[in-house]
Amino acid sequence: MLKALREKRTKLVADMRAILTSAENDNGRDLTAEEATAYDALEADLEKLKPQIERAERLEQEEANLTQVRPAAARGNGIIRPAGPEASREFENFGQFMHAVRFTPNDQRLNFVESAGANADNLSAEMRMDSNAQGGFMVPPQLRATLLSVPAQDALVRPRAQVIEAGDPPDAGVTFPALDQTGANPGNMYGGVEVKWIAEGDEKPETDAKLREVTLTPHEVAGITTITDKLLRNWRASSTFIEGLLRGAVTAAEDYAFLRGNGVTQPLGALNSGAAFFVNRAVANQVSYRDLVGMVARLLMRGGTSPVWSMPQSALTQIALLKDDNNNFIWQASARDGFAGTLLGYPVRWNNRAPSLGGKGDIFLADWSYYLIKDGSGPFVATSEHVKFTSNKTVIKIFWNVDGAPWLTAPIKEENGYQVSPFVGLDVPA
Repeated sequence: MLKALREKRTKLVADMRAILTSAENDNGRDLTAEEATAYDALEADLEKLKPQIERAERLEQEEANLTQVRPAAARGNGIIRPAGPEASREFENFGQFMHAVRFTPNDQRLNFVESAGANADNLSAEMRMDSNAQGGFMVPPQLRATLLSVPAQDALVRPRAQVIEAGDPPDAGVTFPALDQTGANPGNMYGGVEVKWIAEGDEKPETDAKLREVTLTPHEVAGITTITDKLLRNWRASSTFIEGLLRGAVTAAEDYAFLRGNGVTQPLGALNSGAAFFVNRAVANQVSYRDLVGMVARLLMRGGTSPVWSMPQSALTQIALLKDDNNNFIWQASARDGFAGTLLGYPVRWNNRAPSLGGKGDIFLADWSYYLIKDGSGPFVATSEHVKFTSNKTVIKIFWNVDGAPWLTAPIKEENGYQVSPFVGLDVPA
């Protein structure tokens, strides 16, 4: 019934439009007496039709209401919720996040679990384990990227290495294949694959690629610092300071481990790995031009990114006064121009996390794109007001999980038997 009434209304409107269009197309003339009579008749029929359509529409709505399922009042029926923007899930900056961890641990934003969606309430316990020694609040995703993202001038290894994301589960070990390039046969450069030229009809040799494995299992590392409650309450002003403090601690701990770690309770540092190639220096506790040239001669010169020198600052005096065999300074043209940014074509980084001058690996030339980093869960932060309660200070603990190791297991032996490596260090005299 309602459909037929609507179709009739559509037909009346179309007929009325046709009469007006005909007059407009005829030089915009006025309606003739006959057209005016017809138009008025159609308009009268349309007015009579309107109340009929309205009654039919109301009846149809009532019939639809009869089949509508309404929840019981106990389940929220009839409750009017206040309007307004959705509750914020993000913190403005790192300072506001730390303020909430310390002073308002029930802040709803601390319950948000990254990528949890509708299951956030069930997973929030993972974020709220701040009542025991292992507990803490995970740094929110939008702040975590800032905390772990360090420019090349601040960190030696992470900005240049191959970084593998945490994944799921984040702290599980990951194993990567690495060619077995050990042994006396130069063919081991390609993992033991033997290639031969074959005459027509001869049998093809059987060859097997020899693979080793590099397994990375994130280790937990923690740092602790103390700041005043007054500074922490003023989170807008303290955000940059606190974030920089923690980022610096994370960067220092990782850089040291990626360079000098033991590979047991921490990442395997490139200096302590089997992949490093060491060149004996000519004179104990000295750095000579020939030492550096000998190191460059052992550097793997293909693929990867730009290698970089790592040197303790105590070596600056010797490096600045280096001369070639013709008694020319190799690193400074004059005292006025200062030091060059590169040495033998590679950037120099003063690194006081390196061994002291004269120690094994004090001068290190590395292409860090051959180093693997596996991130785990975290970083997490936890606070305690109890340790420094009488001093109105808060102890902040940051902890995270990470592992790292060179992708190679040994220096590469080229086809002619010459050994090279992306990690070359200066050793003590032979």
